[in-house]
Amino acid sequence: MSTRIYGSLARIADFRNSNFDLQDLPRSAWVTGDYVEGEVVGAVTEFYHIEDRSGHMVRVEPGDWVIGVLGDRAATLEGVGSWRDIESTGAMHALTSAGLFGRFTSYSMLLPDPLRLKYRGHLCRNDEKVCMSHFAPTSSTHNFNVPTIMLVGTSMSAGKTTTGRRVCKEFDRAGMFVIGSKLTGAGRYRDILSYLKTGATEIFDFVDAGLPSTIVPEADYRAAIRPLLNYINDLQPDLLVAEAGASPLEPYNGAALMDELGDNVVCTILCASDPYAVVGVEKAFGLRPDLVAGPAAQTSAAVELVYKLSGLQAINIIDPAAKESFRQFLKSVPGIERRAHRNGRTGRVLIGQ
Repeated sequence: MSTRIYGSLARIADFRNSNFDLQDLPRSAWVTGDYVEGEVVGAVTEFYHIEDRSGHMVRVEPGDWVIGVLGDRAATLEGVGSWRDIESTGAMHALTSAGLFGRFTSYSMLLPDPLRLKYRGHLCRNDEKVCMSHFAPTSSTHNFNVPTIMLVGTSMSAGKTTTGRRVCKEFDRAGMFVIGSKLTGAGRYRDILSYLKTGATEIFDFVDAGLPSTIVPEADYRAAIRPLLNYINDLQPDLLVAEAGASPLEPYNGAALMDELGDNVVCTILCASDPYAVVGVEKAFGLRPDLVAGPAAQTSAAVELVYKLSGLQAINIIDPAAKESFRQFLKSVPGIERRAHRNGRTGRVLIGQ
């Protein structure tokens, strides 16, 4: 008997084993964000795991059924693929462990073979397919004025999530109501779950907005992310830590996100793969960050080179000896105050006090 596993992209839906039907729909009916089921096939590798709705990694075997979502991915270090490239036979891949389904058209030769599946059908109710957008917030207004620390990177795996965890931890220590978020990228739950474990009171990502990844037309991205920003605003946090997956120049709508956040961004931290990448993002995107972190700051030589090339401060935040320097940097960020609902008063908060 086959085991059914729900990928973490299904965490916003109300699925149970008895409240949907499976229908084989024609390709003309497929769109980004459709919930579908695939059967695991192929030879098992270390990538034959699915992140479930709680964020746990579950091993899968050929014959198991996995519920995921049609979407796109364009990862610089791993692979590029789309649901549009799924073969006519239904052969497809898990583009991420969260259950982002498509077929890789470019894949790193340094990695094991990806998880392979065969399309079994769309999840339907009353002969209508079920989509992520059915479970996303809606709003007729657009109101967002939360002070935001923005985390951007020169690529994937540049240290954004690690940096975000440290930011959440320091402001939580100061007694502030912090929300952690990842607002562009390809769906995966464990990154923002780690924010919850290190100081964020609430966490959200673009999956909550009804998107499997943010490789969608810009107008669709803005229409989806605005209600989520409205919802975050209504919670009245002291601070939003907003991670943008990948880099601003990749096709994940990073530029649109920065525009939506606008003047609410009080600090930008660039996580870079190396010192020269800092200059590349500065010149290509016109971004002047307040701090550089990530592998570009791993050693004193790297920190010195960042300053020589760009004039920017860099801190190796994973070095215990640099903890106080990072804390002092966060103290200097303007525009962050405790809101009255937290302690009966507002006023400048000094990190570490």
